[in-house]
Order: sequence, then C-alpha cells, then structure tokens
Amino acid sequence: MSIRNLDSLFEPRSVAVIGASERAFSVGGTLWRNMCTGSYAGRVFPVNPKYKELSGHRCYASVADLPETPDLAVICTPPDTVVHLIRQLARRGTRAAVVISAGLTSQQKQDMLDAARPTLLRILGPNCVGLLAPHAGLNASFAHIPARRGELAFISQSGALVTAMLDWAEERRIGFSHFVSLGEHADVDFGDMLDYLASDSRTRAILLYIESVEQARKFMSAARAAARNKPVIVVKAGRSEQGQKAAASHTGALAGADSVYDAAIARAGMLRVDSLEGLFLAAEILTRFRGPISDTMTILTNGGGAGVMAADAAAAYNVPLAELGKPLLRELDKVLPANWSHGNPVDIIGDAPAQRYVDALNALARHPQDTGTILFIHAPTAIVPSTDIARAMVPAIQPAGKRMLPLISAWVGGPAVAEARELFMRAGIACYDMPEQAVQAIGMLQHYARNQAELTEAPPAGPLHNGGAPDTQRVRTIVQQVLSSGRDMLTEPEAKMVCEAYRIPVVATRTVPAEADAAAAEAARIGFPVVIKILSEDISHKSDVGGVVLNLQDAEDVRAAAQAMLARIGRSHPKARLEGFTVQQMVKKAQAQELIIGASVDPTFGPVILFGQGGTAVEVMKDSAMALPPLNAPLARALISRTRVARLLAGYRDVPPADMESIVDTLQAVSQLLADVPEISELDINPLIVNHEGAIALDARVRVSSKAPAGAANFAIQPYPAELIETLPWHDQTLTLRPVRPEDEAQHRAFLESLDPEDIRMRVFYSRRTMERSELARLVQIDYAREMAFVATVQDTDGSEKPWALPVRWQTRTTLVPSSESFSALTSREGDWAAF
Repeated sequence: MSIRNLDSLFEPRSVAVIGASERAFSVGGTLWRNMCTGSYAGRVFPVNPKYKELSGHRCYASVADLPETPDLAVICTPPDTVVHLIRQLARRGTRAAVVISAGLTSQQKQDMLDAARPTLLRILGPNCVGLLAPHAGLNASFAHIPARRGELAFISQSGALVTAMLDWAEERRIGFSHFVSLGEHADVDFGDMLDYLASDSRTRAILLYIESVEQARKFMSAARAAARNKPVIVVKAGRSEQGQKAAASHTGALAGADSVYDAAIARAGMLRVDSLEGLFLAAEILTRFRGPISDTMTILTNGGGAGVMAADAAAAYNVPLAELGKPLLRELDKVLPANWSHGNPVDIIGDAPAQRYVDALNALARHPQDTGTILFIHAPTAIVPSTDIARAMVPAIQPAGKRMLPLISAWVGGPAVAEARELFMRAGIACYDMPEQAVQAIGMLQHYARNQAELTEAPPAGPLHNGGAPDTQRVRTIVQQVLSSGRDMLTEPEAKMVCEAYRIPVVATRTVPAEADAAAAEAARIGFPVVIKILSEDISHKSDVGGVVLNLQDAEDVRAAAQAMLARIGRSHPKARLEGFTVQQMVKKAQAQELIIGASVDPTFGPVILFGQGGTAVEVMKDSAMALPPLNAPLARALISRTRVARLLAGYRDVPPADMESIVDTLQAVSQLLADVPEISELDINPLIVNHEGAIALDARVRVSSKAPAGAANFAIQPYPAELIETLPWHDQTLTLRPVRPEDEAQHRAFLESLDPEDIRMRVFYSRRTMERSELARLVQIDYAREMAFVATVQDTDGSEKPWALPVRWQTRTTLVPSSESFSALTSREGDWAAF
C-alpha cells in the first residue's frame, strides 16, 4: 500500500513517449498528438527508431539515447518489447511508466513487475487508455478529447468507459483533477489511487468505476482512509445474479458477489450508485451540501405541481417528508397568504415576491428539528424574475457568521432560471434541473450518512455478548473430528453443538437410528408435540425432499411420519446414506418471525455475514443483506436495518417489538466464530425464531474446509487487535496498555482538554484546546492494518476506565513496530515513553 513515486505519474517534469508516431489513427500517433497539443509545460521526448523528428521534437532511437532520464515514460509498443523497456527505464532511474500495450502474458506481466521493483518504478496498466491530469496540462492517453480542469477524480478499470465518460462530461462541462484508466492494474490499483487522491488538495470527490477488486484488505484500508477525507462514489458493474455460486447453504446461494460488494462499499463509508449520471448527482450533493444530514425532508416551492412531483419522488426513493409542528405552522401562517398549502410541501403560491421566499425560509430555519433537509423548488413566472429571488435567498441560506442552511435546490426551466442557478452554484449550494433529481440526491445523502456511520466502527474480532465467553476449544474439536472423517458437512446435531458453544440458543435435538419405532420412543421421552427430520450427509436441504415433519402430536403420528419419510427418500434419493432421524420438541413462539443468519466466504472479500427473513422460501423472498465481519452491536443493528423484515421486528399493531438484543448477540457470535475457527466455510442458522421473549435456532448447518478460508487473518477489515492489550503494575496501580478504539472519543477529549496548549501541540500538532469532532475522530478511529496508537488507562473507583498520565515531563515518540511485537517489548526497547 504505497503512493511512492505516484507524483511522477501525475506531475512529471519530463515525459518520454515510447512508440510515438506520426501515423494517423494509430495509438502511438494519437498519444503523441495528445501530449503535444495540450498545455503540458515539461520536456517531451519521442522515442522511435523510425523517425529523426516528430512535430518539431528530436526523436530518439532508444531509451539509452535519451538526453536525460524522464520522470514518466509512456509505452505504446508491442507486448514483447515491454519487459525490456521497463528494465531499461528502471536502470536509468525513471520513476513511473504508463503501459498502454495490450496482450501481455501472465509471465510477461510478472517479468515487467520484477524489472520495475528494484528501483520502485511504478506502472499504470498494462492494457489501459492512459491518464489525464488537467491541472498539469498532461494528456498521456489516446482519448479522443482532453478533460476539462475541475475537482473530480475519475478512476476506471474500463478503457471504453473512460472515453465515453470524457465525452459525456464534456457535453455537461464537468471538469476533473485526474482521469485515470487502470487497465489490468498490475501495479497501480484502486488502493494506490485512493491513497494518493485522499490527500490531493485539487480533488474534492473521487469517482470510481469498478469491475473487480483483487486485494481486498488493501482496497478496504485505502477506501476507508479516503472516505474519511472526502466523498468516494462508486459504480460497480455486474449486479446480475449470474455470478452467484451453487452452495450447500441458503447463505451460499444468496451471497452473490454483488451483495458482498454492496456490504464492502457501505462498510468503507463510500456511496454506491447505479449509473454514470448517478456519479455526478452524488458528487454535486456530497461536495456542496452543508449542515447535518437529516432523515426527513421539507419541500419549499412556488408551484403545487412541482411539490407533488417531489413528494412522489420522495416516496420512490424512501425519503420521508417531515411532519411540520404546530409552532412552525403558526409562524408560516403569519408570513404566507391564506391559501398556502398548510403542510409539507410548503407551497407559497406562484405569485410570491422575493421577500415571501425569504420569510418562509427564515421560518423553516428557526425550526430545524421539524424541517430536516430543505428542498427548494422554483419554477419561473412572469411576476418576479428568478434572478431577483436567488439574490434575495442566498444571504438567508448563508447567514453571516452562522452555519449554512441544509438546503438543496431545483431551478426548473431553461434560460429563465440559468442566472439564478449560477448564483446558487457560485454560493456553493447544490443545484439540480429537476425535482426528481434533487430528491434522488437527498436519498443518496441519507444513504451516505449511514455508510459514514459504519465507517467509524472498529470492532474487535471477538466481542463479548450476553451469553458469556464461547467454548472455542469444543468447536475446534468437533471441526477436526469432522475433517478427519473425510466429511465437510456437519450433521445437524454437530452444527447445533457449534451454536451452543458460542452461546446461541438452540432447540434441544436428539439423534436416533433410521427406525420409526426408535423415533416414536424418543419423541415420547421429549414430550409432544415434536418435529422429526432426516439425518443424512447426502441431504443438506431436508425440507426440499420431505425430510422434515412438524407438529406431531403422539407416538403414532411420529411412527407414521417416519415410515412415510423413509419411503419418500428411498424413491427420490435411493443412494443417500441415512444415519437416522433427529427428534426435537416443537417450538411455538407467539407472534414470532422466522429469520436467517449465516456466513460464507467470498473469493474476494473473505468471510461475510448474512441476515434476513428466513424460512423455506428464503431464496424466493430475497430479503437479506450482507456485512463484513467483525461486527459490534452498532454494525449488527445497521445490518438488520437494511432488510424489509426489520420493519416487522420493530412491532406493528398488537405485535410487540422483537427482542433485538438477542438477534444482535447472535450476529456477533457468528462474527466471533468466523474469527476464531478458520475452517468454517459456510454456516446457516435457519430458521432463527424470534419474538419479544427472545430468539432460538431451530435448524443449523455448517460446512468446513481444511483450507481454513475464514479466521480473522482473512477478514477484509483488520479487527481490533485485542491481543496487544497488556496490564502492568505501576505505583500500586494496575495500568492497562491497549490500542485506541473509537469508543475512547469522549475520554480522549476530556484528557486533551486537561492538558496545556503546548502539550497538545507537541502531542497531536493541534493549536487549540477545544478540538473539532472530525479532528478528534482521526485520533481514535484508526485503521489497525496501517497505523497504531496506544492509550494507557487505570480503573476508576466506579469500575470504569480513565486516561492515565505519567507524573513526569511529557515526551513524544513515534515508533514503527511489527504487528507481532507486544507493547511491553516496544517500551522496553525504546526506554522512556508517554501515555496519552
């Protein structure tokens, strides 16, 4: 994960174009013309043994003949020449190369990387369109038109989409800070670009077109870092279900690649959109909107029809309209004519003078708890020029010395509103042409806020939950026994033992031979009514073959059901090996919901967790959502909220709310199981029955693999490193040394505010005693895969932690430590240290 030498890629002092040509319609010819016709001020060297001169520039026969070492080389020669050229450039000290050439074999790509690695020469491509850096006047691409200068960075895997996007953006006068085609991204990839652009002052938003991600942890780490600094908006190709794999579990069948990408994008604090137009809608709202993001919206308009259209769009995009309180309604009554709409949308009537707009807006501004985000919609009239209205409103939206109102605008029309729209845009107010676009953007804003909330969570791999510590050793023993026997699927009783070991409530299950009388006898001992199920390694989905019978009332019912089940399976699966029956008590929970909680291993992002509506029709209902582990309670609740069944779980009519904590505990337990037992490859708890009294698992299936695809080491997000927590005796106290975590924010603020200003400056390079939350978050919300910060605490009298400070002069020291090294080893090696 490095941005080393990427400045030579985007701000080179000199460029060599290897394969430059004067031939029309060739890649080398197009690329050379683009380099020469732009405003690039650096030195340019064409390299081609066929020419002595190109466009007034001396042409060199080889890299060795160049009069100086170029910062950047652009290669557009046959694939067989690339490795040799990269080796020559690396020896000369070139820092970066763009390999336009296509058709390199896997071995050639590896040889290319091996040639570049000793001198850290960075490579963009191969098989790419190239790059454009408009702020430097650099057009090192064979795109058909240049890019306008602007503040959006666009990174794409698709070369065809690069040129199409340039064309689309030019028509709309949209500019870019960087425009990059990654191609096969053998070296420079999304992670590198996100790291580079995150701190680039010319870029206010990053737009990505993604087809695939190869290094998930690198990508997630870079994406989370970038998304803390500026909006990152993603179009991910491939929403179809054709890529979903066949699996032994419902979770495996539901966990298509697209749903996992959804989970990864949300967890990284980015925003996913469906189209190129959506990229720019989102960029407009996320880079211009000021103020807190609200869950509701109030529409202020001069046209009833426009207001109704916006309200319809709000329903379509799940943006709730705010309920206006009585004090606000009374205030609006004072400044609006008697025939105003008296509700939301707030229709101030088409004849409204400029002052009426301002008065209505000021009334809404005085009741922010009632209004949420304000959507202002204006349709032009002949009574008052739209420009006069815009001039009057801008000072009200941006009060001197106060926070800008949370307002988004839609100036509906053409030339009549063009100047008004321009006034709003110059004032930094998000503007759209149509009400529906503005409402869609507000929906994106709300989605983005939810994703940003998930970004701040950094849970441990093994969170404690209400049931207490799990019996991990018991699970490992079961798994090893199963693998040693040559199986990969646990039996139902074994799967339920795994759940029990991780404190997930399960219904008691007994195993009997595949004999009707044995099943009836065991049922009598358990007590009626009961459920019987077939037990067979060869039958995973028992309901699909009639291998489950519910609500059996007496021994004769059990006997008849068992005989019929054996006959059915004998006909449908004559080769299936039958180990017997499982018998369990029939669980009846009043007003309960059937849920599914599961896990599988995605080939890109590793272990993933699924939650949704369960039962036998789970694949048909498809009401589920995915999340990346590790999970804590807030992340588990966020996962639940992304499903439709969450509304039922919240309670309705005479149905009380379900016990959400029991669901959250189960999700956290599954997360911990995936971290602790790497052999878990698939898991289903379906159905998990839950009502207001709690949850219980009626069925479970687990698949294991000796390849150990799970485990915290394979998580796409580095969990909280609890293994680094240590306790030390210190002056009759027990000192706890541990990595910082997001929950430390309040304590961290109190601790910093207790220090001298000079102490704060020396510690965190901040000059004020009171620290903004965004700055404080950077100190406690860290990515453990790439950075580390420790805190020292002692136990307070009430049992809580409190920050602890050494009673000596403060010292500041930064040390890079291997992740395997303990904190005590660090302190003993470094000598003096300071807690903060």
